[in-house]
Amino acid sequence: MKFKYLFRIILFVSVSFAGCNDDFLDRKPDDQLDEEQVFTRYTKTNQLVTDLYSNIKSANKTLVFFNHFSTAPVTDECEGSTAEGSLTNKFNDGDWSSMGMPDRSSCGQYWWDLYNKIRKANVILEGIEKYKTPDNPLQEGDLSKRIGETFFMRAYLHYLAARMYGEVVYLNHTVDPQGSMEFEKESFHSVVEKICQDCDSAYNRVPETWGGSDFGRIDKGACLGLKAIVRWMAATPMWNGGNFPDDTRAYVSEYGYDESRWEKAKVAAKNVIDFQVDGGKRYSLYVNHDNTEFDDDAGDNNNNSKVYTRLWDMYYDMDAYQEEAVFFITKDKNSAWQGDIYPPSWGGSSRQMPVQEQVDEYEYIASDGYGYPIYSDRAVSDGYNDENPYEGIARDPRLYRDIIYHGSTFKGGKINTASGADKINATNSTTTGYFLRKFLKESWNRDKSFDISAPPVWRLPEFIYIYSEAVNETSGPNQEIYDMINEVRARSFMAPMPTSVITDKDLMNEYIQRERRVELFYENNRIWTCRLYLEPNSTTVTASEDEWEASGSTNDERSQNYWPYPKGQRMINGMRPVEDPNGEIIVDGKHYKMERFFVESRVFVTPRHYLFPIMFEELEKTPGLIQNPGW
Repeated sequence: MKFKYLFRIILFVSVSFAGCNDDFLDRKPDDQLDEEQVFTRYTKTNQLVTDLYSNIKSANKTLVFFNHFSTAPVTDECEGSTAEGSLTNKFNDGDWSSMGMPDRSSCGQYWWDLYNKIRKANVILEGIEKYKTPDNPLQEGDLSKRIGETFFMRAYLHYLAARMYGEVVYLNHTVDPQGSMEFEKESFHSVVEKICQDCDSAYNRVPETWGGSDFGRIDKGACLGLKAIVRWMAATPMWNGGNFPDDTRAYVSEYGYDESRWEKAKVAAKNVIDFQVDGGKRYSLYVNHDNTEFDDDAGDNNNNSKVYTRLWDMYYDMDAYQEEAVFFITKDKNSAWQGDIYPPSWGGSSRQMPVQEQVDEYEYIASDGYGYPIYSDRAVSDGYNDENPYEGIARDPRLYRDIIYHGSTFKGGKINTASGADKINATNSTTTGYFLRKFLKESWNRDKSFDISAPPVWRLPEFIYIYSEAVNETSGPNQEIYDMINEVRARSFMAPMPTSVITDKDLMNEYIQRERRVELFYENNRIWTCRLYLEPNSTTVTASEDEWEASGSTNDERSQNYWPYPKGQRMINGMRPVEDPNGEIIVDGKHYKMERFFVESRVFVTPRHYLFPIMFEELEKTPGLIQNPGW
């Protein structure tokens, strides 16, 4: 659990052979294996690579990134309950530092665990080279593929480290315990180049795609995907000319604006989009089922024809994974997760609840056939009514797939957040007025045993957004990216963007960012994008916070008078039902209107919370490391 594990005196890796744990670099009794015995046998080396696959899965679990919570409750996507020691609320209260993290046990995502896994990758690569590991006697070429997979995993683990910590150490060799312990960070852009080099080494060895039981292993598309992700990160404001306050990053002089970084991101993302196998594009959007189908996986329409079958199945149908998943890891959680998310009326504990900030991003479909933000002039002039914001008007269909709200039809009945088990602030119930619906299989009940696949780590829409943004940043909006984004929207039966975005760079960027937020909701994306774009200290956000503060004498008044809310990560809001004889929402025979309310303030200090802190004991053991800004 400490950084010393990366550079510990013993250069051993614990692996499992036939159910036994063997430190194969250590000299052990006769019934165990040493380094040479492992790397002179293909089967044992293959097992090491298989174990490393398991390691990278644990390092980036979408649904359980922070112990039993996703990353959503530490952003303006969701609120977390007080379960598990109120873990995510500690992050939101600012109760974390270089002296300790709220979930110190780690799921494998923190510095010390990532570098322990990186060390394992280096041991594999060096061991194969040193002992000239033989190829698989049953299938020629397998060893080269295992080497390629290991190069990718080393790159991927460094990407995860850079995503959390920014400037990191790129470790491409095992460490001599008798040598120098003076390791230093590298520039973020240097790390990106080395990740791309490892991806190229992997690309040259892994196949274009895998079939049968091997489907899901690292392929050429995954290598292209990782390059596109890090090229995009390098082009975003955090690392490309943004206003990073009180900047004490070690290589701050390298982070001025450079348009070529957007050019590289554009090329890298297009390589994913256009990647071909057997003469055709490898990736395409999942479009099974049509706009007349609303049945769940059991064949029942228990959602009042609000949730399209396609929108459910895109996270479970193997066709969806085969068509648009660029890199994925399945079976992220079991049936207990569904119980954690379900409303109390169905035996759930409402552990993670969407907030109003997220709900406001699902657009309104106007009479002209285009989508507009609910807070836009067009929505207001068309008569958008915030007292009946869900079924009284046409909204983005993804809203109904993602969010359970007061009056929504769930498992054949209406959800009531005004009274009963699902009442706001009732035991184990929502505190925001919403329950999470995304990823739920509503035909499943808590008494069944099943596994839940996480969303893919990366899927095609993410690269469409990267490419579109890069085109918009370098040459401005055009018909090509307008059509590409609308294709993603149409897949979800959502109306297109208005044609005015084709000639308006700022408006196109606004739509791209909103699309990213809606399409990738609860997919471990928002926590990183709000940081990469330095939103909490942008002049737009800070001015918006000042206006919000001046809009009322109480927080509830401000919540009702001023929205959309600032994207500063310093507050969350909700929506509650208020009984009203003129209300248009009818639940259990009563009429309601909806009313916004303030839920809580949060702590997000810039620049401190843009990057995660390196633990104090790690800095002590490696004096050459420099702490991240603000910590």
